[in-house]
Amino acid sequence: MSRFVKHPVIALLDSRATFKEVRQIHAKLVVDGTLNDNHLVGQFVKAVALSDQKYLDYANQILDKSDNPTLFALNSMIRAHCKSLVPEKSFDFYRRILRSGNDLKPDNYTVNFLVQACTEIGVRETGLQVHGMAIRRGFDNDPHVQTGLISWYAELGCTDSCHKMFDSVSCPDFVCRTAMVTACARCGDVGFARKLFEEMPEKDPIAWNAMISGYAQVGESREALDLFHLMQMEGVKVNAVSMISVLSACTQLGALDQGRWAHAYIERNKINITVRLGTTLVDLYAKCGDMNRAMEVFWGLEEKNVYTWSSALNGFAMNGFGEKCLELFSLMKQDGVTPNAVTFVSVLRGCSVVGLVDEGQKHFDSMRNEFGIEPQLDH
Repeated sequence: MSRFVKHPVIALLDSRATFKEVRQIHAKLVVDGTLNDNHLVGQFVKAVALSDQKYLDYANQILDKSDNPTLFALNSMIRAHCKSLVPEKSFDFYRRILRSGNDLKPDNYTVNFLVQACTEIGVRETGLQVHGMAIRRGFDNDPHVQTGLISWYAELGCTDSCHKMFDSVSCPDFVCRTAMVTACARCGDVGFARKLFEEMPEKDPIAWNAMISGYAQVGESREALDLFHLMQMEGVKVNAVSMISVLSACTQLGALDQGRWAHAYIERNKINITVRLGTTLVDLYAKCGDMNRAMEVFWGLEEKNVYTWSSALNGFAMNGFGEKCLELFSLMKQDGVTPNAVTFVSVLRGCSVVGLVDEGQKHFDSMRNEFGIEPQLDH
């Protein structure tokens, strides 16, 4: 079988596969001798590693049993880890490539995946080392690597470096232009981002979302909403990311009616309410003074994180419902959610609005003694 044709049994693996099914497929491949072929081992490792993060260790076990793992297999593990909860482990497999006795050498895919890992890790020195390695190995002119570096520098807020990288691309393609729009919008350079955006003959939802989010982040909420309406007119698919930016813009403007319309749009179009989108909805209603609706949304969410709870707590505190704020804080702790510094700003404000000085002091002390949070000026 050609290395470029996916094995029919391996093709059965996807994100819905249970661990039992993964093991059954593995057993089938061992019995029929498929895994005697290193190229097919690489296919299987990739399929297992990318099907679900919880199978990464199992994929590594399969790889360890291979006498001569291919570059494809090791790159697949780098790729899978760069989007996992432990992106730094991508570099373990990079080191395995370097230590390999099979004359394996990193290629442009290796570098591209390592750049993605750096974006997730957010450590400047590591990213600079990868950029330097790309230059030494001659991959700095690879369009995928260049696009990845633009995104990484944007994550660090290095607008000048983004521009230098973009200027070094001889013929920026659609993906590269979209990355640059996203980078500039994220860094607050919405003027240049909009210029690039308008010059793009085709615009995907990522570019639209980046521009809308960019305007919302710099406080140009009207522009964000206008662009969203234009996005609808162009027939571009709206998703949860789009609606987060739209709701944020409504919150900044205090535009409750427009926020209600956006919420209805989400429900009407059956857009999946992620934790982040749900939190943004709670924040909208809370900051616009509609705590009844905020809590309807809050209790209706299947999943909540510390930011969801903190948004609801902040809503009660800022709207003068100090006792309800403290009641909700107790429920939060009972639910096993660990408060953060933002949470305590709301809790202390809640104590303040109802004049509970002793209660406030107790929570202030617990912030450091119980949760290890150092007080800041906001507290």
